[in-house]
Amino acid sequence: MAQYKVVVSDRAKTMLGTHIKFIAQVSPVAARDTKTRLLNSIRSLSSMPDRCPFFDNELLPRNKYHKLFVEKWYLVLYQIKDKTVYVDYIVDCRQDYNWLVR
Repeated sequence: MAQYKVVVSDRAKTMLGTHIKFIAQVSPVAARDTKTRLLNSIRSLSSMPDRCPFFDNELLPRNKYHKLFVEKWYLVLYQIKDKTVYVDYIVDCRQDYNWLVR
């Protein structure tokens, strides 16, 4: 099976760090577990990244971003170009993320 390279943008890394720091204020164990689950899910995109549907929004180019939900709360948006997966956003769905489509 073809393997894809997974590249996480600086912006997505910053977003991940922000989410984990927030959780760590309440529970360092939960923060560590959440980080592990998010990173494992992102790494899984190296195999069959097109298994996830497109993120459709009238304000974004059609069929640009795929969406991967992690647990109940996190949305990972990524693009596939050739044999590379580019993770651009890691969003906490409990927060307003309309800024993403403005």
